[in-house]
Amino acid sequence: MKKFFLLLPLMVIIFCLSAQTDKSDWIAGYPDGCTSVTVGKKASSDGSVMTSHTDDSHRTRSEMNIVAAQHHSSKEMTVYKRVPCNDFAMTTYKFDAIGTIPQVKNTFQYVNSAYPCLNEKQLGTGESTFGGRSCLQSDNGLIDCTQLCQILMERCSTARQAIQTAGTLIKTYGWIDEGECLTIADPKEVWHLEIVGPGKGNKGGIWVAQRVPDDHVAVNANASTIKHIDLSQPDFFMASENIFDMALDSGWCKTKADFQFCYAYAPESRQSIAARRREWRVFDLVAPSLRLDPNDKDYPFSVKPDQPVSQEMMVRIFKDYYEGTPYDVSRTLTVKGKDGKEIISPMANPQMPYDQLEMERARGGWFSVDDKTGDIDFLGERTIARWYTMYATIIQLRDWMPNEVGGVVWMALDNVATSIYIPIYPLVSHLPKSYETPGRTNGYTTESAWWAFNRLSTLTHQRWGEMRHDVDAVFVPWQQQMFDQQESFENEIMQLLKEKKRTEAIEKMTEYTNSWGEKVVKEAWRLGDFLWTKYDEKF
Repeated sequence: MKKFFLLLPLMVIIFCLSAQTDKSDWIAGYPDGCTSVTVGKKASSDGSVMTSHTDDSHRTRSEMNIVAAQHHSSKEMTVYKRVPCNDFAMTTYKFDAIGTIPQVKNTFQYVNSAYPCLNEKQLGTGESTFGGRSCLQSDNGLIDCTQLCQILMERCSTARQAIQTAGTLIKTYGWIDEGECLTIADPKEVWHLEIVGPGKGNKGGIWVAQRVPDDHVAVNANASTIKHIDLSQPDFFMASENIFDMALDSGWCKTKADFQFCYAYAPESRQSIAARRREWRVFDLVAPSLRLDPNDKDYPFSVKPDQPVSQEMMVRIFKDYYEGTPYDVSRTLTVKGKDGKEIISPMANPQMPYDQLEMERARGGWFSVDDKTGDIDFLGERTIARWYTMYATIIQLRDWMPNEVGGVVWMALDNVATSIYIPIYPLVSHLPKSYETPGRTNGYTTESAWWAFNRLSTLTHQRWGEMRHDVDAVFVPWQQQMFDQQESFENEIMQLLKEKKRTEAIEKMTEYTNSWGEKVVKEAWRLGDFLWTKYDEKF
């Protein structure tokens, strides 16, 4: 091992020039995929542990379904690699079989979103790509992020078991993805697991996991956030056995004492203003008393919120686009109101596509520089709510409730700023047909739930200053209604379970999830039609 690493400084330069992976969801040289916010059980308003995820992508699938628990007679499991696919109406991914690993006899039921997110044992995950040094990426292996999420959902029941399982899989079969953060939670605790590759041509991987303190909130927004680690505290840190080796032998740190994971293995991710601004915004929303600098380079791994974090606050975070701050790119797009005073134009859009930003000459802290010409493209600000979100999750996990009902994923489709979360319990037998219908492979279709919300978001942003209030007038009360009736509904389920009526409880949960899913999709289509009519000739 030591002889190999003595050659690393030279080899690193070569590897950085040659390692390549799909970066279609990267902007300005940085990953621009997802945001995950995590909440410890003493930091939440009801004692639940929470993780979350916005799947912000131009390729991942919009459809989702329930995968039932299975008993396997086969001793092998086929594993797949996610690769870009341009063969259909819209850009998407395909999954190529690349090998096999040993199969387990029994697997758990789980919610199968693009990144499988919650299983019947109350194990929940979120995800965010941070990239890392390109020289670390290797194609010698079998495990990428999507495949890993699926395996953890199938096989694990606690966060620590999931991290240990991930470590074994990575070491044995090899990590073939970019640097990724998985936020892994169970009813007692939540961890951030950050993984990078072992170097071009090598098999394995390098990983570290840090637990979020029970009374804290943490975030990953496309940048590595784990810094100093203390492996003498196994309740808060876990890592691969090679965690220090490459960093020391490559000169990325001088000693174990000054080792910081993010600066050793993903230093460029800490340069991304698109990531850092979201980190700041999440922390500023939950702990404004800290008065964190929005232009800082480093924030704490986690913070204690000023007030317990509720479901409503989580929704508020994911709907955010910096309104009321200097980083709202629509703030300079003003007109004179009826009283002659200057106001933000009702047509100003806080989430403008990049070419519209140029047309409106809207500026922000996010930009890219052409390496050859030096030309600067202004990208505005990378907000938490995003027009290219495929779906978003807020996962609640509760140790005082039975697993059948204790874990729930609140699922929203498309841009959270104009969407609504519905509750999905992982033991439901199926989802509404529109949620299971692909939205990208065949292009626009009214059969897809995702397209209902995609169309609504696109319309609403044409005259954002007015149209959003029409959407909020319906969805905000409905969202609160779902939150308000959650306890009474779940008490009914727990009573059925207490009476040994498990099948009836699952049927009732399935009916509840599907009724809300069908209701919000129908309303999304109706609201879109309403906006067409009400604002005809105004956009």
